[in-house]
Amino acid sequence: MSIKIARVLLGIAVLIFLALGCASRGRPSGGPKDEAPPEIISESPKNYSTNFNSDEIRITFNEFVKIKDLQKQLIISPPMENQPIITPVGSASRQIKIKILDTLKANTTYAFNFGQSIVDNNEDNPFQYYRYVFSTGETIDSLSVKGAVFDAELRNAEPFISVMLYELDSTYTDSIVFKEKPKYVTNTLDSLKTFSIDNIKAGKYKLVALKDENGNFTFQPKQDKIGFYEGVVTVPTDSLYNITLFKEAIDFKVLKPSQVAEQRIQFPFEGTLEDVDIKVLSDSIKNLEYRIIRDKTTDSLYYWYKPKIEVDSALIEVTSTSFSNTFKYKFRKAEKDSLQVNPLKSGTLAFGDAFELEASTPFVKIDTSKINFIDKDSVKVPYEFELDQLYNRYKFKFEVKESEQYKMQLLPSALTDFYGEVNDTLNFSFRTRLKSDYGNIRVSLINAKLPHIVQLLDEQGNVKYEAYADEYPVVDFTDIETRKYQIRVVFDANKNKRFDSGNFLKKIKPERVSYHPDIIDVRANFDYNETLTLED
Repeated sequence: MSIKIARVLLGIAVLIFLALGCASRGRPSGGPKDEAPPEIISESPKNYSTNFNSDEIRITFNEFVKIKDLQKQLIISPPMENQPIITPVGSASRQIKIKILDTLKANTTYAFNFGQSIVDNNEDNPFQYYRYVFSTGETIDSLSVKGAVFDAELRNAEPFISVMLYELDSTYTDSIVFKEKPKYVTNTLDSLKTFSIDNIKAGKYKLVALKDENGNFTFQPKQDKIGFYEGVVTVPTDSLYNITLFKEAIDFKVLKPSQVAEQRIQFPFEGTLEDVDIKVLSDSIKNLEYRIIRDKTTDSLYYWYKPKIEVDSALIEVTSTSFSNTFKYKFRKAEKDSLQVNPLKSGTLAFGDAFELEASTPFVKIDTSKINFIDKDSVKVPYEFELDQLYNRYKFKFEVKESEQYKMQLLPSALTDFYGEVNDTLNFSFRTRLKSDYGNIRVSLINAKLPHIVQLLDEQGNVKYEAYADEYPVVDFTDIETRKYQIRVVFDANKNKRFDSGNFLKKIKPERVSYHPDIIDVRANFDYNETLTLED
């Protein structure tokens, strides 16, 4: 073979090699996605062991696993005083270890319900609802109590509701829910509203549910929602138990006051606001004038006073229908309040709304001769006004017309505040839209035993519109904003025109609430006729 031919063959070989090399480049296929959950190879001691006396449990899997959201997902029944140490944490392992720190009770069945916290290391495929059960006695308790959880106000109950059984023995009192953990507990987790409390023994129990914000299995009324079954649950039972959660109304209470301005004291409060009177008790303070106004965003009252108090401290008495307390108060230096006036809402005014002005100090006087209120044609707009003393707002009521532009000018001294300050020239403008930009909903209530409160809620559950049905089972919502609405009806049993919650110790259930089954997507210039059948 000549050198020339050899070189040609070598070149062809190099080209073939390069072509094959290039063809082999690229990301190799990893095969089909792993969707199989991990599998348990062994458990030590074995699941459902009796006469259990170990302080460590080991669960071994066929692949590396991780533990996710353990604090939310893991439920131990009955709850332990000292939480066990569970590993791995923040890493992967073929083995889960449970180190028990509590002294286990005799003749008791324990259950570790891991929910969906155990997942494989690669694809997070969960090992669904794994339960490890053992008994310190001769037998495993095998009875159960089942049911569903609802919410008094919400369309659906929130996730992670603790459902608990308290044994009705000689030591039981209703106050036990405030201070002791239950005998048995389960959790609805994040995807279920039904519950099953398993591995319990025969007996009589009190059934309670908690939206347990602190995760301590005791009822904290300021944070937690609670629900209860009124009667006694006798196990064994084939019944299904429905529990309705509610946020218990807190008794009205005024808290420790603080100085927030030179002549203004803040009084935080809890519960539903009652009519409050505040008095400064001091022989050296004479002819004190004051105004009490509620903060528009927080549960606080502001106490404005004049003249300026020169004493260092005094007693302040706060009284209401159900509350009375006297605070020892020390006056402090602070900046002086000044009058600032702003519209409550700016831009577009909805039909049926009033134009409102609010101020940073209490209103005491209005001079309408110094107010010029005109439309886009400079025609004066007739109006009426009223002062909302609780929120310190002037409401200007007038006939709201379609597609109109309004201007309001307040000349100096049109408004006077509690301290004699007056406004400078103020100019406000706002407009209205066409009625065809809004929608209308008529709600007809079937089988209604009046009165009812009918509400339109946005998708986040905020009340946007409300009507009271006390004579006819039909309410009309006209000129409402275009959006999606939920229709909710409150059975106003005590006729006080508001939803009343329940009370656990008093065994009071919350007022009933019903939802329309559909979400109503209101569009512009459309009328909607909706019916809601109410059950007795």
